[in-house]
Amino acid sequence: MLDSAVLQFSDPFEHQAAIINSDNELLVTGRGDYRANLTRIRLHHLVMQRGQQMLSHVTSGALSSSRRAIFFLDTVDQPAIFHSGKQIERDQILFFSPSAEYHQRITAPFQWAVMSLVPDDLAAAGRAITGHDLVAPAATRSIQVPSNLITRLRTLHRAAGHLAATAPDILAHPEVARAMEQELVLAMVRCLNEGSAIGADTSTHRRLAVMQRFKQILHENENQPRYMAELCTAIGVPERTLRAHCMEHLGMTPHRYLWLRRMQQARRSLSLAAAAATTVTAIAADHGFWELGRFAGEYCGLFGELPSVTLRRAPDLPVKQPQANISWQFTDFA
Repeated sequence: MLDSAVLQFSDPFEHQAAIINSDNELLVTGRGDYRANLTRIRLHHLVMQRGQQMLSHVTSGALSSSRRAIFFLDTVDQPAIFHSGKQIERDQILFFSPSAEYHQRITAPFQWAVMSLVPDDLAAAGRAITGHDLVAPAATRSIQVPSNLITRLRTLHRAAGHLAATAPDILAHPEVARAMEQELVLAMVRCLNEGSAIGADTSTHRRLAVMQRFKQILHENENQPRYMAELCTAIGVPERTLRAHCMEHLGMTPHRYLWLRRMQQARRSLSLAAAAATTVTAIAADHGFWELGRFAGEYCGLFGELPSVTLRRAPDLPVKQPQANISWQFTDFA
């Protein structure tokens, strides 16, 4: 199935739900109005996504087990990002392990690109182009890629995004899609094959396990506020250890992260509620805020408006996004 979509968002919850082949929680850390765009493209075998976000944020994610993905920065002039505590530079690619879990910390406006194939297609592409099967690493790997190769990959990825935005009917033509896909997969395989893997810190796995448990506990009761003491008990680590790992992976203390998460969830509840059916006080209390004046001031400082203004607007109901269910056989590189 060939298709594409170009989407714009002012709500991080709707944005995170629209990213396919992964389960994401996006926590905005910058102040101001949230603005983001997302382009999704499905070719014959390759699935591509590219996006831009204007505010700093932290993303906690887990990839689908059915696909093998790479990630890279879409522009060369943006600051490095931090992936699971490690800095990712402009000419590096992340080659994700199967079902990879991660945290990404972004401190400036951010443009990103992702590509994925099912495992059999990735292996076949590697075999056709390099002479050996290409398989995902057991642990997510950062690869330093020669500038000319990643520039070619960026150029092709950007061209596909431009067609999706300006001429989706042309991109949906089977032969155009096939030609674009062939060039993209060739560039992708060359980057992975000719790049140099960057050595991993042997302690990374232990730290990531703590952060995976941290994320799991937060998701067990999605809308229920969680607090430090109960988190440390559930994870089985002292507060000092959790604090150190959160500073590395999230760029903030767990206390700050939990507070921002509750504020964002409160904003979501206010934006979906009917003003005649509830109050700011009730929603603030549901999210663990008991000082209404302080809550209103901090809310305004974070989101640029009072909570009462958010509540008075007509409910902004979330739009359900279609989820991909893709199972292809890859034969074009034989």
